[in-house]
Amino acid sequence: MSIELRGVCPLLQVFDMPTAIRFYRDILGFEVLETSAPGENFDWASLRLGEAELMLNTLYEEHERPAAPDAERTAMHADTILYFGCPDVDAVYRLLRAHGLDVEEPNVAPYGMKQLYLTDPDGYALCFQWRAK
Repeated sequence: MSIELRGVCPLLQVFDMPTAIRFYRDILGFEVLETSAPGENFDWASLRLGEAELMLNTLYEEHERPAAPDAERTAMHADTILYFGCPDVDAVYRLLRAHGLDVEEPNVAPYGMKQLYLTDPDGYALCFQWRAK
């Protein structure tokens, strides 16, 4: 018997939810499907863009949040990379540049994938990729 899967939805712990939402919703274009509270002040959100799903959760309750992220913890976020299947990597590059993000042009990896890497406001690595022609 095999297991039937219909997707995966990673949960990322974020320092500042409004900043994370501005990045994922307003820049990348994710739709906010559900939140833990109405309005713009919430601690958890479910997002989707195309067939990609993602959940965001605040690392701290608002009254417990320190003034700045823990640099040691944020540095470990680089160990997490989300790879998004994206047929038009160049369009993502243009979109990010239009939003003022300083990202490097996409490159073709030795194994044939055209890839664009960047980090989100919490230091998680994102890669938009598709098989190069």
